[in-house]
Amino acid sequence: MAGLVLDGSNPDVSLLYDINGLAKDAPSWFDRTMEFTGEYGIMIALVLVVLCAWWSVRRSGSAEDAVTGVAGLLWAPLAAGVALLVNIPIRGFVERPRPFLDHKGLEVLVTGKTDYSFVSDHATMAMAIGAGVFIVHRRFGLFALGLALLEGFTRVYLGVHYPTDVIGGFALGTAVALLLTPLALALLTPLVSAVARTSRLAPLVRSKAARETDGGAAGTGALGGTRPLGIPEQRPDDNNLAA
Repeated sequence: MAGLVLDGSNPDVSLLYDINGLAKDAPSWFDRTMEFTGEYGIMIALVLVVLCAWWSVRRSGSAEDAVTGVAGLLWAPLAAGVALLVNIPIRGFVERPRPFLDHKGLEVLVTGKTDYSFVSDHATMAMAIGAGVFIVHRRFGLFALGLALLEGFTRVYLGVHYPTDVIGGFALGTAVALLLTPLALALLTPLVSAVARTSRLAPLVRSKAARETDGGAAGTGALGGTRPLGIPEQRPDDNNLAA
């Protein structure tokens, strides 16, 4: 399939020219900033958002919430990777050329793009991470979703994607992140719980201050003054004590 309507009268193409046309009137320094932002900057910012959300969930809420939260935040970047894998056959099936190959007069700010256009990898990854973070932490999640929307805008601004490439990426990233969350948490939560039981790696799941608070509220457990995260303590059988 060569490409999802390439006629210039198509609203998709019209919106492409409207957004990309902003680059022609912008100063060169702004275009260079948008180039870095669209290619690398927003993805770096999303990684920082995930780290900030991790820092927050390990310090607040209950011990079980911390386990679930960390597991969910681990899933966010993994969801982006899974969505990229799903996108490989989609791109091969649609085979939509980059917009600058079929439409003249575009201000292309990123060169060397030779792969297919639909759907946008950047938009897919950004929205998968944004949706994954939103499941765990609403405040950081809203910020991540805002960054994902900005990523989509920059891809069209740079002249390397149609708006529908971006919308398709948003849909794919969201679908993967949300639909596979139950399975991902079922696999990741026991792993995070096991990490929380270790003396050296427990701070990755629960901060020291939070573990001390857990211990004060629930008694001494397996993590040096705290109860085990997410898994109840085993108690000796009364009959064995009597023996």
